[in-house]
Amino acid sequence: MALLYRRRHPRPGPPVVSQTGGGAAGATQPAEQWERPLPRPDNVSKPFWEAASRGELLIQRCPSGHRQFYPRAVCRVCGSDPEWERASGRGTVHTFTVIRQNHARPFRDELPYVVAMVELDEGVRMMGNITDCAIDQVRIGMPVEVHMVQAEPGVGVPFWRPVAGEGRES
Repeated sequence: MALLYRRRHPRPGPPVVSQTGGGAAGATQPAEQWERPLPRPDNVSKPFWEAASRGELLIQRCPSGHRQFYPRAVCRVCGSDPEWERASGRGTVHTFTVIRQNHARPFRDELPYVVAMVELDEGVRMMGNITDCAIDQVRIGMPVEVHMVQAEPGVGVPFWRPVAGEGRES
């Protein structure tokens, strides 16, 4: 899943597509202008990114029941062909770090920010930014839910935020 960095011209901010429990897409809301690298889907990861653009979070599962993320052409355990399934979009912070230095544009304008490894309720782990939460409120074991940021039309990127009542900022 390579990322492509493209210089973006000022334009109105993209919408955010929220997903909460059950993996269903939620309402959109305005977000800031996207200047980060964009995903470059390949044949294996394309279904994941297409679903993300619709506000859905997908993971892979093989016929033997092994789940995995990051997308692969074969099951990492048994080598069978995995299929895509909708994830709940909920999990807990397994570990995290606070990024306080990053001289790469556009990240330097977002400092400090939190990058976390989130363990989904389905058992797989994904990495992403924690948003809508004060940095000093992020903790290991904190329940989080995915929300998709629409980076540009047709390109959704998963971010994480605390579930309601767990330190979420208004």
